[in-house]
Amino acid sequence: MELKIGNTKIVIMQGDISEQTVEAIGLAANDRLWMGGRVADAIKRKAGDDIESEAMKQGPLSIGEIAVTSAGELPIKKVLHSVIMGQDLMPTPETIREGTKNLLMKADELGITSMAIPAFGTGMAKIPPKESAIAMVEQIIDVLLNTNSIKELKIVLHTEGIYNIFTNEFKKRFTRR
Repeated sequence: MELKIGNTKIVIMQGDISEQTVEAIGLAANDRLWMGGRVADAIKRKAGDDIESEAMKQGPLSIGEIAVTSAGELPIKKVLHSVIMGQDLMPTPETIREGTKNLLMKADELGITSMAIPAFGTGMAKIPPKESAIAMVEQIIDVLLNTNSIKELKIVLHTEGIYNIFTNEFKKRFTRR
């Protein structure tokens, strides 16, 4: 599914986030920035362990803060780690909203033109995908209406079920009543 919000093309797709041709990847993080979740671990395996060390040197961070690291061996420029949970690995819809908003604002501030993000909290943290979609879609729309740099945002989802939930959430927001 593709749509346009402000100056940004949104592409919602099923796939592997670490294989996207973008400038940066955004991912959900814990406050100590160790990379143990499903998406973070997959990125670390392809990027190399240095990315985790680089992130952890910036911690601990508070909920909503963003750590920016190199991308290691990945063919992209940066990885933005959005803190949405503490060591309990229990994000909430509110922390996902804050993390999504701050991540996109930081990407815009850094001049990033293309970025890929996953569904926050649906892996290791086990947030129901519908809750993640509602929280993220709301912030994606609000922030992208006021950004200048981000021209493409890929929302890369690992299962068909999560893909369907996210596309339905976007469709609800853009269906005229």
